[in-house]
Amino acid sequence: MWAPGPRPWPVGALLLLLLFGAAELVPRVRRESGYTPDWPSLDSRPLPSWFDEAKFGVFVHWGVFSVPAWGSEWFWWYWKGEGRPEFQRFMSDNYPPGFSYADFGPQFTARFFQPEQWAGLFQAAGAKYVVLTTKHHEGFTNWPSPVSWNWNSNDVGPHRDLVGELGTALRKRSMRYGLYHSLLEWFHPLYLLDKKNGFKTQYFVRAKTLPELYDLVISYKPDLIWSDGEWECSDTYWNSTEFLSWLYNDSPVKDEVVVNDRWGKNCSCHHGGYYNCQDKYTPQSLPDHKWEMCTSIDKFSWGYRRDMVMSDIKEESEIISELVQTVSLGGNYLLNIGPTKDGLIVPIFQERLLAVGKWLSVNGEAIYASKPWRVQIEKNTTSVWYTSKESAVYAIFLQWPANGVLNLKSPISTSTTTVMMLGIQEDLKWSPDPDKGIIVHLPQLLPSAIPVQFAWTIKLTDVK
Repeated sequence: MWAPGPRPWPVGALLLLLLFGAAELVPRVRRESGYTPDWPSLDSRPLPSWFDEAKFGVFVHWGVFSVPAWGSEWFWWYWKGEGRPEFQRFMSDNYPPGFSYADFGPQFTARFFQPEQWAGLFQAAGAKYVVLTTKHHEGFTNWPSPVSWNWNSNDVGPHRDLVGELGTALRKRSMRYGLYHSLLEWFHPLYLLDKKNGFKTQYFVRAKTLPELYDLVISYKPDLIWSDGEWECSDTYWNSTEFLSWLYNDSPVKDEVVVNDRWGKNCSCHHGGYYNCQDKYTPQSLPDHKWEMCTSIDKFSWGYRRDMVMSDIKEESEIISELVQTVSLGGNYLLNIGPTKDGLIVPIFQERLLAVGKWLSVNGEAIYASKPWRVQIEKNTTSVWYTSKESAVYAIFLQWPANGVLNLKSPISTSTTTVMMLGIQEDLKWSPDPDKGIIVHLPQLLPSAIPVQFAWTIKLTDVK
C-alpha cells in the first residue's frame, strides 16, 4: 500500500493490493426499498431535526500540515504542487536538503492531546456538534485506516486513534460528532492515474475513497459527514449517490446522519442534506434550503500557523455578529480552530471559543432551535436581526443606541405583548410606535451590570 515516502510502491502492485483489500471493506447494498442512488431520491430525504436545532458547531483542522504550521493547511500542495517560491524558501531555510513531506509525519506527535479537555472546551463554547478532520487532501488519516498503510495516526506520529478518542469524549457530553473527509488526495498515485485517464477510471475511488467512507461510518457512527475535495470531478466519478444511498438506507446511522453538499463538482449548493456552497458562504437573503457557514478564527488559514499575529484573529464581536446573522437567515455557524502538532489548542483560540460560550449562556434561547422570523433584518439598518421560537420573537441588536431607545419597526404589538432583555429579569418599558412598530426603553445600567458586552437580545412575546 502507499505511503508518501522516498520508495513508493509501484502503481501496479499498489493497485492489486488496494483493490483486493478494499473489496472486503465495502458492504453490500440492500436496496429493496428506500432511497435510490440518484439525486431526486436522495434530496427528498428530510433533514434530521437535530442539525437545524444545533445552530453552532466547532470545526477542527488537524493533521500533518500542523507540523510545518506555516502558510496554510495546503502546505504540501503550495510547496510541491504549485512550487510557490515562498514555500520553497521556507523549506530550504528551515529543513535539510532532501526533506520530504512524509518526514513531517513522525513529528505529528499529538503528545499533549487530551480529548476530554477538548470536549470540555467545546461544550463550554456552547457548541452542539464538533467536526474533526479525519483526512485532509494530504491523505494522512487520523484513524487506523486499513487502506492508508504507514500514513495514518496509528502507524506514524501519535500512534493513537485520534478520531475514536475524541468521539468517545464528545459523546460522554451528549454532543454530536461530525467527520470531515476529503474525497481526493493530491499526490496519491492512483488518483493521479485516474486524473491522467480523464477520470474515466475509478481506481482511487474503489481502492481508497469509498472503503474509507464505509469504514468511518461503520467504525465511528458519525452524526455528520462533512465531505470535501470534490471539485475536480463529478459525483459519478466519486460514486457519491451509491454511497449516500447505502448511508440513508442501510448504515448504522441511517436515521440520524446529516451530510453536506460537496459530493462532486456539480453538487455544491445543489445537492446534499444541507448546503455549504463555498467556504465562508454568506447569503444575502433567506435561502430556501438548510445551509451552514463555515469560517475560521484565523482569517487566513484553517490549520494552525506558527506565524499568525493578532490582526489575523477575528474579534469576539465579529464572531458573534456572524453567528447572529447566520442563524437569523436559517443557517448553522461552524467555527474552526487549528490545534498544534502536539494537540494543544492555543490560548487565543480557547479565549474566542469561551467568549462565544459566555454569550450563548445568556442569549442561547434566541439561537438554539430557533427559526427565521417573517423579517430577518430590520429595514434600513444592519444592526438588528430577528429569530423566533413559538410565540416569541427575538430582536438581537448589534449596536447599543446612544439615547438608550431601540426603535423596532417590524414587530406589531398586541394587547398581550411583553418585552424583556435576555439576562435581565425585569420587563422593559415600551410603547407602540405611533408610526409603526415598538419603541423599547433599554435598561439604564452600569456597563458592568449588562450581561454581555455586545449583541443584546430583546425578547418579544405575542407580537405580529
